[in-house]
Amino acid sequence: MKTDKRQVHTFVVCAYQESPYLEECIRSLMGQTVNSQICIATSTPNRYIKNIAKKYRLPVFVNTGEKGLAGDWNFAVSCGTTPYVTLAHQDDLYLQKYTEDVLGALETCSRPLLAFTDYYERRMDKDGNERRIRTNKLLRIKRLMLFPLRFSVLWNSRFIRRCILSMGSAICCPSVTLAKNNLDIPIFENNMKSNIDWQAWEKISNKKGAFAYIAKPSMEHRIHPASTTSEVLKNDERKKEDLYMYRKFWPGWVARGIEFFYQKSEKSNYN
Repeated sequence: MKTDKRQVHTFVVCAYQESPYLEECIRSLMGQTVNSQICIATSTPNRYIKNIAKKYRLPVFVNTGEKGLAGDWNFAVSCGTTPYVTLAHQDDLYLQKYTEDVLGALETCSRPLLAFTDYYERRMDKDGNERRIRTNKLLRIKRLMLFPLRFSVLWNSRFIRRCILSMGSAICCPSVTLAKNNLDIPIFENNMKSNIDWQAWEKISNKKGAFAYIAKPSMEHRIHPASTTSEVLKNDERKKEDLYMYRKFWPGWVARGIEFFYQKSEKSNYN
């Protein structure tokens, strides 16, 4: 029998246009070992989203306010009325124990800020078949960066998490569950296309509380040509945004050096 945590945790599925992966994402949320509330938030209401929501009896909330990625995400956060909220990206999959793992970690914290997990990538191979990528250069770098947070005694250390964030965006955004009641609202700023999550974690990292890290991969982040990350990398906009973030921690010349090496690792998005 499943544990019921619907009064504690909500998945808000961020739906945009007509993603062919939306239904698969929803099924992965409904297949969790722990029950949560599930709803859909969108700024592009259409028959496709409406029909999937009807099929799974999910409420749909339409953003008629601020547009853009940050506006959509802030609206999605507002749709979750529980203490813990996960913004589930429509292209991604959540393994069966994601909720169990995350809530288990959060419940050990006296003042949690957010929790996040390790993750796999999901990519199309040269034969057109999707497969799970357990490791690659970028995943290895991120896991190395996050190694100190494998020790829960360090979850409350502002110094440790700011050191990690100063080297790059190692936290996988769709793996994050927000402790909404302990955070300043709105969470995301609408001034970038790609790094609004990194910027949010940097802001939250200054607060008193815990960054809980589950080192076990509990989700699959899908990488495909139409994904936001791939598009931003292709247009070279990520470089400018990375430099903007690195300068929050480092002098300009150091920021440029770190950005150069981190960009090389992110080229795995094309492979």
